[in-house]
Amino acid sequence: MKTYDKLIFELSKPGRKGYDLPKDNFATDGMKEIPATLLREKAPELPEVTELDVVRHYTNLSNKNFGVDTGYYPLGSCTMKYNPKINEEVSAMPQFAALHPLQDASTVQGALELYYNLQQALANISGLAEFTLNPYAGAHGELTGLMVMRSYHMSRGDNKRTKVIVPNTAHGTNPASAMVAGLEVVEVKSKPNGSIDVEDLKPLLDDTVAGIMMTNPNTVGMFETEILEIAKLVHEAGGLLYYDGANLNPLLGKVRPGDMGFDIMHINLHKTFSTPHGGGGPGSGPVGVAEHLRGFLPNPHVRKNEKGEFYVDFGKDSLGSISTFLGNFGVMMRAYAYILSLGKENIRNVGPMATLNANYIKESLKDDYLLPIDGVCKHEFVFDGLKDKSTGVTTLNVAKRLLDYGFHAPTIYFPLLFHESMMIEPTETESKETLDEFIEVLHKIAKEAREIPEEVKNAPLTTIVRKLDETGAAKNPILTYRALKESVEG
Repeated sequence: MKTYDKLIFELSKPGRKGYDLPKDNFATDGMKEIPATLLREKAPELPEVTELDVVRHYTNLSNKNFGVDTGYYPLGSCTMKYNPKINEEVSAMPQFAALHPLQDASTVQGALELYYNLQQALANISGLAEFTLNPYAGAHGELTGLMVMRSYHMSRGDNKRTKVIVPNTAHGTNPASAMVAGLEVVEVKSKPNGSIDVEDLKPLLDDTVAGIMMTNPNTVGMFETEILEIAKLVHEAGGLLYYDGANLNPLLGKVRPGDMGFDIMHINLHKTFSTPHGGGGPGSGPVGVAEHLRGFLPNPHVRKNEKGEFYVDFGKDSLGSISTFLGNFGVMMRAYAYILSLGKENIRNVGPMATLNANYIKESLKDDYLLPIDGVCKHEFVFDGLKDKSTGVTTLNVAKRLLDYGFHAPTIYFPLLFHESMMIEPTETESKETLDEFIEVLHKIAKEAREIPEEVKNAPLTTIVRKLDETGAAKNPILTYRALKESVEG
């Protein structure tokens, strides 16, 4: 093993050290700021390495990482599209990056204008009346939207509306967010094509229902053709419609959730509007509402007065604050740059291109992979594993084998409608050449599954890390340097 392929603690030698200059010009003793009761009695046990060791270690780790800048991500339901570098340049501008959230509004008019304009742009794109950009992530947006739903019913004295209807194909965050919001989850069944079963929905709609959570296209990438009927039924029952914006990408510029009858929605800026996913953050989950729900959006709000000045406002009917200040501003800057780059003329091409790419892959592979739902999909689709299952090669095996060919695996075993789900979403940013290479590799893996199945079952064969004990890692996580050192040495 080459020296720089070793783990950092394996490079440790007593007495080796790196050095960094003090954080300020006066070498202030920062320890004085920490209460004595919290100070360590002895130094932590850390690797003793030189600066060169550390630099090489982390540089080589980064080179082994897989990201959207290095390869294709076909993750269904995640919209891992390319993040244009102009977005990064804009967000790094010192005129914005060096601002402090407690500055007086008169000194940050540019930032407030950007916030305000992004609110307006998202409202126009979605067909809703107003947005808040305060939530920190998509799931945080879900929780905020459900709090708006509860606040609306409680303001009308309709306190018995405590149930939220969630499809059995929903993203896992939907029922989780409803539970955190203090609401009871009621499941509605789906048809074989993943669409909500309207006949199963009807008996669930009574005066205890606060609303329904759904996305359109649905979780298997098919458009909910009965959405207007669903909206009519839910509204007649006194409930509200919540739109999970995870699948908004294929609708951009073509169809607006507000026009379908949705009252509340969240948008994942880190999906639809090309901002980084970031491994759980930084994210942003703006929430939009219809006209009759504007007053319930969380504080603070960015407003514009008659003089054209922007200011921060705290509404009296608001559900309160759900984040510090005004959310993840750096993420908002990236999304705003993306929207301005496309413009009204070109944003309408996003959905059709994403849909074209998804259908191209689906039709190209359906001879080798089982397609449980035929017909035109939107941004994503689901295979139920290989058509030929006689050799026992599973969806997990196919996903692991893809790593050997330099592709990230698609989403697997979700949705739960199918036993061997393999969910693929190409987004609109991938070229035909990339899609053709991906298609060719999946055909090759299907052939390998028939002719040399054991090789596919043992994949990955060429990656630095081979097949992992995921169950063991979850049950016995190694969270400290000492535990890692002991596990390797012992």
